[in-house]
Amino acid sequence: METTVELNADATQLQQRIERFQTVREGILAQVRQVIVGQDEVLDQILIALFVGGHCLITGMPGTAKTLMVRTIAETLGLSFRRIQFTPDLMPSDITGTDIIEEDVTTGHRKWTFVEGPIFGNVVLADEINRTPPKTQAAMLEAMQERSCTVRGHVYNLPAPFFVLATQNPIELEGTYPLPEAQLDRFLFNTLLDYLSASDELKVVDLTTATKVVKVSAVTSAEELLEFQQLVRMVPIGESLARYVVDLVRATRHKSANAPDFVKKYVNYGGSIRAAQFIVLAAKARALSRRRYHVTYDDITALVLPVLRHRILLNFHAESERIDTDEILQRLLAHMPPPREV
Repeated sequence: METTVELNADATQLQQRIERFQTVREGILAQVRQVIVGQDEVLDQILIALFVGGHCLITGMPGTAKTLMVRTIAETLGLSFRRIQFTPDLMPSDITGTDIIEEDVTTGHRKWTFVEGPIFGNVVLADEINRTPPKTQAAMLEAMQERSCTVRGHVYNLPAPFFVLATQNPIELEGTYPLPEAQLDRFLFNTLLDYLSASDELKVVDLTTATKVVKVSAVTSAEELLEFQQLVRMVPIGESLARYVVDLVRATRHKSANAPDFVKKYVNYGGSIRAAQFIVLAAKARALSRRRYHVTYDDITALVLPVLRHRILLNFHAESERIDTDEILQRLLAHMPPPREV
């Protein structure tokens, strides 16, 4: 049986871990802010994905600093960064690596040697991920789900932590391949990166056309980031809120009994159980980053759109009436009031 002294020591240690989490998060933002102007919501969602251990799909127009943002965050985390430019002729071996035959100069014997591909990094930027064919997407799918890759029947584990931060262009459809639904479901967030305000664009011009070169420094490490992921999972969530998340996700399925009429009319397929898991995990990370030690209703509603917008498939009725996924989700949130216990 634990004594009072042991319980107090555990509580003190836990409080120190929480304070360190918040200090590191503020440090990351301070470093990134030297390079990236604006985009507060996007940065917040990417950091939540990192603290949860999930992947993030960033959708934005060309020239909105998607690549620069990901590279800068990787540097502040002290993690290895790899960038893969996806093209229609990219092969799976270009991502995973391949076996080559090497000859031992002393014995003359030849042997197979595995040469790692760019997937072997902590933070992998999959630039324009929708430009590569399904065969190569399959290699990415295994890496994202299993944290491993298979080459010639051999399974190689990827370094931990492992994040895929993928970008895609929402307007240029020529030469692109729609991402398979199974792969989309592996992304924690689909984050929309919009244009900056006029004042922020002026700051960007001033910052990038001068001679000053900003250098960011690492504020944490891979080992500490793995500890933060465990810390996030310790944040409690009330049963009523967890039930609300499950009911909300189930309501996105047109065959569900509690699906509203507009879902039955416009939605072909709704979110899976993975969506409910990701909403809860992301809400825990958001609560901790706001210096709260439990999940609130606001944490859930703030993350419903980025978690669900890429998991819901609309039908031709929605397309003909120009109704998008975000509108369906906003109507669903308005349709489902918060739990009474909140």
